[in-house]
Amino acid sequence: MPQKIRVIHYLNQFFGGLGGEEEAGAEPSWFDGPRGPGALLDELTPELEVVATIVAGDNYMAEHLTEGTERILALIEQHTPADRGVELELLLAGPAFNAGRYGMACGALCQAVQSRLGIRALTALYPENPAVANYRREVAMLRAGDDVMGMREALEGMARVGLKLVRGEPILPVEDGTIPRGIRQNYFSVSTGAERAIDMLMRKLSGADFETEYAMPVFDRVTPAPAIEDMGSATVALVTSGGIVPRGNPDRIEAASASRFGEYPLEGLDRLTAETHQSVHGGYDPTYANADPNRVLPLDVMRDLEREGRIGRLHPLYYATVGNATSVRRARRFGEEIAALLVNEGVQAVIFTST
Repeated sequence: MPQKIRVIHYLNQFFGGLGGEEEAGAEPSWFDGPRGPGALLDELTPELEVVATIVAGDNYMAEHLTEGTERILALIEQHTPADRGVELELLLAGPAFNAGRYGMACGALCQAVQSRLGIRALTALYPENPAVANYRREVAMLRAGDDVMGMREALEGMARVGLKLVRGEPILPVEDGTIPRGIRQNYFSVSTGAERAIDMLMRKLSGADFETEYAMPVFDRVTPAPAIEDMGSATVALVTSGGIVPRGNPDRIEAASASRFGEYPLEGLDRLTAETHQSVHGGYDPTYANADPNRVLPLDVMRDLEREGRIGRLHPLYYATVGNATSVRRARRFGEEIAALLVNEGVQAVIFTST
């Protein structure tokens, strides 16, 4: 019987069986054998053997990504020493679907084990997971659905592509269901560019399937709202993705891959201070924002405009979240929910700030 390919599986606290959000701060741990979806992975693919599982909490990795990655690398080196003949051939991380914190940890870990330990690595993510933009050029990523309902399909794909990685076979996005890495390669074609272009045009005109050789990015287009004729009577609200929240972060908005936004009062305040507010954003140095939170959420300037009559009034609540590594899908949902709240309160204009 041929020897099985030895695999280490990385999971977050939920899929690793530690618990839900109450265990999101869990530090990296090593477990022999498969856990959670790893057991199904073993069943689906007899050529692979999950020899160990590493589990870490989403919040721990989001807040200590570099340190957490180093600790996981140390665990792998400790438990698979080459001088004992223990050789790891593949690391599988996830699937993380559209979970931003989990996805970022999977991407960082795959990148690190490839570059530092020379171990092939693969993860599975929804294309809008923020980790895709950060790691797709360095890390092979299977295209997964946006939630756990696609677990079996994702594991089957990870096993199939993982085998190809170990065998040194080329990974093809269309055939293998992986996310394109944005890397262009030269190759010799049997037909000229003009011939391929005409063939593509004819297929398009006939309604047949065709695939462009150079896919262009697709961006959302938002139709601008009509201009406000009289700002002097308008109610204006402040919204920010710069992470400015009341001191202590009462809603526990994450420093990256935010899962929520907060609604906070402005009544009775002429400006924000270092004693009352802070930045919880993990994507920039918050030193100056913490010293003067008005630099990100300009309450002081808005109060000046209000006193001068250049706006009617400032809405008594502001809305805040963190944009760092937050998925487009989730950010769109935040925007829709905040917009509904503002429209319900009769707000005519919004000053939106970022970092």
